[in-house]
Amino acid sequence: QVQLQACGGGLVQPGASLRLSCAASGRTFSSYCMAWFRQAPGKERTFVGGVTWTGRSTFYADSVKGRFTISRDNAKNTVSLQMNSLKPEDTAIYYCAAAPRRIAATPGEYNYWGQGTLVTVSS
Repeated sequence: QVQLQACGGGLVQPGASLRLSCAASGRTFSSYCMAWFRQAPGKERTFVGGVTWTGRSTFYADSVKGRFTISRDNAKNTVSLQMNSLKPEDTAIYYCAAAPRRIAATPGEYNYWGQGTLVTVSS
Protein backbone atom coordinates (compact mmCIF):
# COMPACT_ATOMS: atom_id res chain seq x y z
CA GLN A 1 0.00 0.00 0.00
CA VAL A 2 1.15 3.52 -0.77
CA GLN A 3 0.09 6.73 0.95
CA LEU A 4 0.70 9.98 -0.88
CA GLN A 5 0.88 13.56 0.32
CA ALA A 6 1.28 16.45 -2.10
CA CYS A 7 2.48 19.93 -1.24
CA GLY A 8 3.96 23.04 -2.80
CA GLY A 9 0.92 24.76 -4.24
CA GLY A 10 0.29 28.46 -3.95
CA LEU A 11 -0.63 31.71 -5.66
CA VAL A 12 1.75 32.87 -8.39
CA GLN A 13 1.69 35.34 -11.23
CA PRO A 14 1.58 34.31 -14.88
CA GLY A 15 5.03 33.38 -16.12
CA ALA A 16 6.25 32.30 -12.72
CA SER A 17 7.49 28.88 -11.65
CA LEU A 18 6.36 26.52 -8.93
CA ARG A 19 7.53 23.12 -7.77
CA LEU A 20 5.14 20.56 -6.38
CA SER A 21 6.29 17.59 -4.36
CA CYS A 22 4.61 14.35 -3.46
CA ALA A 23 5.92 12.28 -0.58
CA ALA A 24 5.07 8.60 -0.49
CA SER A 25 5.06 6.14 2.35
CA GLY A 26 5.38 2.44 1.82
CA ARG A 27 8.17 0.12 0.84
CA THR A 28 6.85 -0.51 -2.65
CA PHE A 29 6.94 3.08 -3.91
CA SER A 30 9.70 2.32 -6.40
CA SER A 31 7.55 -0.30 -8.12
CA TYR A 32 4.78 2.16 -9.00
CA CYS A 33 4.42 4.47 -11.94
CA MET A 34 3.65 7.96 -10.71
CA ALA A 35 1.59 10.69 -12.27
CA TRP A 36 0.20 14.14 -11.69
CA PHE A 37 -3.38 15.06 -12.48
CA ARG A 38 -5.18 18.34 -12.07
CA GLN A 39 -8.76 19.41 -11.66
CA ALA A 40 -9.98 22.91 -12.33
CA PRO A 41 -13.24 24.16 -10.78
CA GLY A 42 -16.22 22.59 -12.49
CA LYS A 43 -14.07 20.41 -14.72
CA GLU A 44 -12.97 16.80 -14.81
CA ARG A 45 -9.69 15.57 -13.45
CA THR A 46 -7.13 15.45 -16.27
CA PHE A 47 -3.71 13.94 -16.79
CA VAL A 48 -0.75 16.30 -16.52
CA GLY A 49 2.18 13.92 -16.78
CA GLY A 50 3.70 10.70 -15.52
CA VAL A 51 6.98 8.96 -14.86
CA THR A 52 7.79 5.26 -15.02
CA TRP A 53 8.93 3.38 -11.94
CA THR A 54 12.57 3.64 -13.00
CA GLY A 55 12.31 7.35 -13.68
CA ARG A 56 13.76 6.89 -17.14
CA SER A 57 10.63 7.73 -19.11
CA THR A 58 8.24 10.61 -18.73
CA PHE A 59 5.01 11.51 -20.49
CA TYR A 60 3.16 14.82 -20.61
CA ALA A 61 -0.13 16.26 -21.71
CA ASP A 62 0.24 18.48 -24.75
CA SER A 63 -0.92 21.48 -22.75
CA VAL A 64 2.11 21.32 -20.44
CA LYS A 65 4.76 19.81 -22.67
CA GLY A 66 7.91 21.92 -22.64
CA ARG A 67 6.86 23.80 -19.50
CA PHE A 68 6.44 21.07 -16.87
CA THR A 69 8.96 18.44 -15.81
CA ILE A 70 8.33 15.36 -13.68
CA SER A 71 11.07 13.64 -11.73
CA ARG A 72 11.24 11.07 -8.98
CA ASP A 73 13.70 10.02 -6.31
CA ASN A 74 13.07 6.43 -5.29
CA ALA A 75 15.62 6.66 -2.48
CA LYS A 76 13.58 9.47 -0.90
CA ASN A 77 10.15 8.20 -1.99
CA THR A 78 9.30 11.46 -3.68
CA VAL A 79 8.01 12.61 -7.03
CA SER A 80 8.13 16.24 -8.13
CA LEU A 81 6.47 18.42 -10.71
CA GLN A 82 8.47 21.46 -11.80
CA MET A 83 6.12 23.96 -13.44
CA ASN A 84 7.56 26.83 -15.45
CA SER A 85 5.95 29.60 -17.48
CA LEU A 86 2.70 29.15 -15.62
CA LYS A 87 -0.50 30.36 -17.23
CA PRO A 88 -3.89 31.24 -15.72
CA GLU A 89 -5.31 28.09 -17.33
CA ASP A 90 -2.94 26.02 -15.17
CA THR A 91 -5.01 27.00 -12.15
CA ALA A 92 -6.30 23.81 -10.54
CA ILE A 93 -5.94 21.41 -7.68
CA TYR A 94 -3.01 19.14 -8.46
CA TYR A 95 -2.99 15.51 -7.38
CA CYS A 96 -0.26 12.93 -7.40
CA ALA A 97 -1.24 9.34 -8.06
CA ALA A 98 0.32 5.89 -8.19
CA ALA A 99 -0.38 3.05 -10.61
CA PRO A 100 1.10 -0.44 -10.34
CA ARG A 101 1.39 -1.28 -14.02
CA ARG A 102 1.64 1.61 -16.41
CA ILE A 103 1.16 5.30 -16.89
CA ALA A 104 -2.29 6.09 -18.17
CA ALA A 105 -4.26 9.23 -18.83
CA THR A 106 -7.36 7.92 -17.13
CA PRO A 107 -7.75 8.41 -13.37
CA GLY A 108 -9.30 4.97 -12.99
CA GLU A 109 -5.96 3.31 -13.66
CA TYR A 110 -4.48 4.68 -10.45
CA ASN A 111 -4.81 2.92 -7.13
CA TYR A 112 -3.57 5.62 -4.78
CA TRP A 113 -4.08 9.36 -4.63
CA GLY A 114 -2.69 12.25 -2.65
CA GLN A 115 -4.99 14.84 -1.12
CA GLY A 116 -4.26 17.54 -3.71
CA THR A 117 -2.57 20.92 -3.56
CA LEU A 118 -4.05 24.11 -5.00
CA VAL A 119 -2.18 26.08 -7.64
CA THR A 120 -3.57 29.49 -8.56
CA VAL A 121 -2.04 31.48 -11.39
CA SER A 122 -3.32 35.03 -11.41
CA SER A 123 -2.08 38.58 -11.73
